[in-house]
Amino acid sequence: EKKNTKNTEERKKGNRGQGDLTAPFRDIHVLTNAGLLTAAAIVLGFFKIPLTDIIEIRFASLPVAIAGYLFGPVIGGAVGALSDLGGYFLKPTGPFFPGFTITSMVSGVIFGFMLYRQKPAPMRILMSQIVYTIICGVLLNSLWLSMLYGNGFIPVLTARFVKEIIMIPINTIMLVTIMEPVKRFRRAGAGIGTED
Repeated sequence: EKKNTKNTEERKKGNRGQGDLTAPFRDIHVLTNAGLLTAAAIVLGFFKIPLTDIIEIRFASLPVAIAGYLFGPVIGGAVGALSDLGGYFLKPTGPFFPGFTITSMVSGVIFGFMLYRQKPAPMRILMSQIVYTIICGVLLNSLWLSMLYGNGFIPVLTARFVKEIIMIPINTIMLVTIMEPVKRFRRAGAGIGTED
């Protein structure tokens, strides 16, 4: 009984499974919310707002970032990978290439490492977007596109660089905006994360 009480207190403080990477997958509360975020990422992946011929606003990374913020890099990575696979199998838009699934997984891991158990201040969110853009948008996706279509890596990276950099402030503003209701959910949501 004392052990159960201690576990409950640890969960209230957000100390869920710090030393066990599989612990989140045994928590029904975490899995339920991760499933909802995965579904949201899949649905949002079908929508985009074109700004120019090459620049468009996409929304699928928002639920992945929220998963990383709420539940850490393990669940964030899982939500990223599953949302990419789910989106492809529901509405394929080209040949399947596992590299893009890796990118989605890495994005969740990045947001998890940079936002989990942290106060999501605008500067921290901006830094997470910069890291996410450089690693996922510029480096990884340029590599996958060069492999997929047989083009040189440097020309692909050069062509994508400006577009990806332009999206950093746009994506940051979207994530800062959506983090406000998410923070209130975390405070009211029975021990998710830590106190601000």
